[in-house]
Amino acid sequence: MTIPAEWTLAASAFNVTPEVVRAERSAPDLALTLVERGIATAIEIELGQMWRGFPDPPAAETTAFHDRLAAAGGRVSIVGVSIDEFTRGRRRTDAERRAFLAPQLRAAASAGAAGVRLPIGQAGPLLAGLVPLLDELDLVLYEEAQGHQTPTDPGTAAAYDRIAELDTPRVRLLLDISMLMPALPVTYLEKLERGGLPADLVRRLRDEWRDPATHGAVIDVLRSGGVPGLVHTLYMNLLVRFGRSNVADLASVLPLLGALHLKFWDLDDADGRVSTPIREVGRALRATGFAGTLCSEWGGQEWLDDDPWEMTERHLALARTVLAPA
Repeated sequence: MTIPAEWTLAASAFNVTPEVVRAERSAPDLALTLVERGIATAIEIELGQMWRGFPDPPAAETTAFHDRLAAAGGRVSIVGVSIDEFTRGRRRTDAERRAFLAPQLRAAASAGAAGVRLPIGQAGPLLAGLVPLLDELDLVLYEEAQGHQTPTDPGTAAAYDRIAELDTPRVRLLLDISMLMPALPVTYLEKLERGGLPADLVRRLRDEWRDPATHGAVIDVLRSGGVPGLVHTLYMNLLVRFGRSNVADLASVLPLLGALHLKFWDLDDADGRVSTPIREVGRALRATGFAGTLCSEWGGQEWLDDDPWEMTERHLALARTVLAPA
């Protein structure tokens, strides 16, 4: 069995963020390396990371990137965009929020993207009014859900409903498989343990991640001040970026799906903690007739200093194997 022709494996330029921070090469040059090295032909980029003119980068720069990427045999799949909610100490009006977002959509189209990505719910009441502009630019707007942002989560349930009510191919759902973690990353747990997190909580995180009571224990330790400062920022991933759902919990929204992030943190897969969510979501996608991109996105750069190109290449190789079983 092979990967369906309607599925495209992509790589995120977010994966090379540590190299962008080093600033030895420009962000567009580093994004291009994912194609030039033969790692992927479709890449996701982050608009705010790519060009200094954010949110309205010069068209000459975005079109030049498009041309260079095409010459290397690649293309942009999705562009990560955002809405800055505040200006000069006050919240932006809806008109100002749209004015902040619109040039980003045009820049994404200029770069040759098929779509743009926003955090789920961020567009809010703007969403329906953006459809004519998306039509004009031939773009799909993907709302991304990750971690704990399931269809039953009170903070995001209305956003899922809004996508369904719009019922347009111009607005689709992007799911990050960080929602489906059967266990926490081995290297992450090691980092927390070395950072001095209470041993009993480390044990629970290692052995009982999907137990609902573990979430309460995480909050209790945070509120008690028991999280060492050295790992405090990493600790917040437990509340934001790491989910404990099953694919069955997402069944109601799979028909809205247009893209996935194959989020990974490290590549320790001895017990299937990396490959199992990919395998399970792959089965679900085959059953629903999914067509779209599945993008490798490395989140472990927050605490690991591995080579981002090697990590991405190895992860995509694993994904190909898991998604195309014999």
